[in-house]
Amino acid sequence: MSEQEFVQRIEAAVADKTPLNIVAGNSKAFYGRAPVGEPLHVASYHGITSYEPTELVITARAGTTLEEIEHALGQNNQMLPFEPPHYGPGATIGGTVACNFSGPLRAYQGAARDFVLGTKIINGRGEVLRFGGEVMKNVAGYDVSRLMCGAMGTLGLMLEISLKVLPKPASELTLVFEADAGKAIEMMNQWAGRPLPVSATAWVDDQLYLRMSGTQNGVKAASKSLGGQLLEGADAFWRQVREQQHSFFNTEKPLWRLSLPSTTSPLFADTPCLMEWGGGLRWLISESPAEEIFSLAKAKGGHATLFSGGNRQGTIFQPLDPGLLALHRNLKQSFDPYGIFNPGRMSEEF
Repeated sequence: MSEQEFVQRIEAAVADKTPLNIVAGNSKAFYGRAPVGEPLHVASYHGITSYEPTELVITARAGTTLEEIEHALGQNNQMLPFEPPHYGPGATIGGTVACNFSGPLRAYQGAARDFVLGTKIINGRGEVLRFGGEVMKNVAGYDVSRLMCGAMGTLGLMLEISLKVLPKPASELTLVFEADAGKAIEMMNQWAGRPLPVSATAWVDDQLYLRMSGTQNGVKAASKSLGGQLLEGADAFWRQVREQQHSFFNTEKPLWRLSLPSTTSPLFADTPCLMEWGGGLRWLISESPAEEIFSLAKAKGGHATLFSGGNRQGTIFQPLDPGLLALHRNLKQSFDPYGIFNPGRMSEEF
């Protein structure tokens, strides 16, 4: 479909009061509440429209696959700094940004939203809007582009996205340490207070994994000061963690994603857990009531998401406080006043 055909389809949906379910590679269909509405396919709207390696900026249509983007960047020894997971071969940049998905690098480089420079969207009135640009300082008024990050398509149909990219590190290695959960949290927080080139951490099955990336001399010196065992085949390990192909994720039980202060003590001694992001991200496999996990996360100063499995018709994301809920309602009313985009994907209301 062309841009104009998308506009016509959205205008017709508004006139008929027909909800639309935005679909591209469909690799993220498991995430959020169960999709409803007529499919609005955007995978055919793809291609890199602009790439300036010397400027470290790439612009692509929303249906462009991550594989295509990463291949183009790799030819210039560059990368998406937030190391996004694919969760399937058809993963697109639009779906990745819509879910604000980031991989192991997130705690050390930033989230997907931190690298979005601009977006082009169609809102719920059928209007084509462009926000931001292709430079970091192109900010006039509200940073609307980043509102699209994590909105899961509920605010509009993304057409194009401009992103900041970075060079790949010159050197990289992974060290492994024996540690229980408490010791691992202590070690990760100690590392965070030192000038180490840390680019990823993960703890699972009493093994703590530390990836360091940077200059050859810097990585070598840091590794000597820390000890640990060198992990062979480290790329495969981090890919398994990022894509949830590690044996930890091989479960039919509900998988919870908790964002917590990195110093938070281990939560459940008898619950399978995998930690990332210096202790700030906790994956839990638990059949405990959703209300219990949401309450626990809030009490610890964080929030929880039922990432996969469980009741996809129930509450998936941490319930919002009244002030934030009012803000969400106002944004939804402004961008999608007729409620046609991905209704009910985030909550019963929107």
